[in-house]
Amino acid sequence: MTAPAEGPVVRLRALRSASLRTTALRDAADFYSEVWGLETTDTDTGAVWLRGTGPEHHILQLVDDEANGLDKIAFAVATPAEIDAAARELERRGVPVVAGPGPLDQAGGGYGLRLVDPEGRLVELSCDTYAVVPGDPEGRAARPRKLAHVVLNTVDIDAACAFYTSVLGMRISDWSEHQMAFLRCNSDHHVIAFNQAAWTSINHVAYEMGSIDHFMRGIGRLRHHQMLPLWGPGRHGPGNNTFSYFADPAGLVCEYTSEVDQVTEDAWLCRVWRRTPELSDLWGTAGPPSADVRAHMAGEPDPGYFARRRGAEVHS
Repeated sequence: MTAPAEGPVVRLRALRSASLRTTALRDAADFYSEVWGLETTDTDTGAVWLRGTGPEHHILQLVDDEANGLDKIAFAVATPAEIDAAARELERRGVPVVAGPGPLDQAGGGYGLRLVDPEGRLVELSCDTYAVVPGDPEGRAARPRKLAHVVLNTVDIDAACAFYTSVLGMRISDWSEHQMAFLRCNSDHHVIAFNQAAWTSINHVAYEMGSIDHFMRGIGRLRHHQMLPLWGPGRHGPGNNTFSYFADPAGLVCEYTSEVDQVTEDAWLCRVWRRTPELSDLWGTAGPPSADVRAHMAGEPDPGYFARRRGAEVHS
């Protein structure tokens, strides 16, 4: 008799924040706070935390480093009990837990743990973080509301999807042929997407604007600062969300987006989209991504959490 498949170890509620390693910390911090529309909440030696207009203490952390890349991704979990249970099950399954479970000694506080996925990405699960009063509750300002999604380059899209679905309980909303997979943890069409690539790296981070009007006015603010999109504005097929991509001062790709599809569980049908210029941009305003866009989105090869830690110990 075949043993029943194991269920996920935890239920993720939302994408909370992304932490990026950057070679241009001060310039990047100025860009995200003065141009992109985020607000600085905390600073420390070598790190800056920034929030959107929603209740999260921060949606972006910038960390000073010698190479650009992903530092960690943080997801919301409901209770400390769920964190503790996840830690026990992760240990049983042999998934490395490198911090916690317990109180998080970081800006924003909270209770949580940190695990390392099969390609060396650091993933934080947390609850009871500091909430803040939304800075623009009526959405008047053309500023990002929350983190919309993070796209990750992977050397094995099937293995990446298997881990994030079977262990972290995410669901695949759509595929773009066998090149990209879009994963959700709540009603948003995707909060993580994987892109099959030659190496593991960060592709881009997307920030949700409150409406298409906010989306366009945000683009206008960047034009006022003499910054033109790398790609966009346009509207994607998978997710049906608007897009406009830019490069921050370190060369990391950031995206404004809005109007992402909302999924009704048990009614949504996952589909496989053909990769055509028309479906990467339904409006036809942006055209296909250029070689320059693809080069930025390829990112720098990431050796992973453990390799970076060993390198830091050697140089300390």
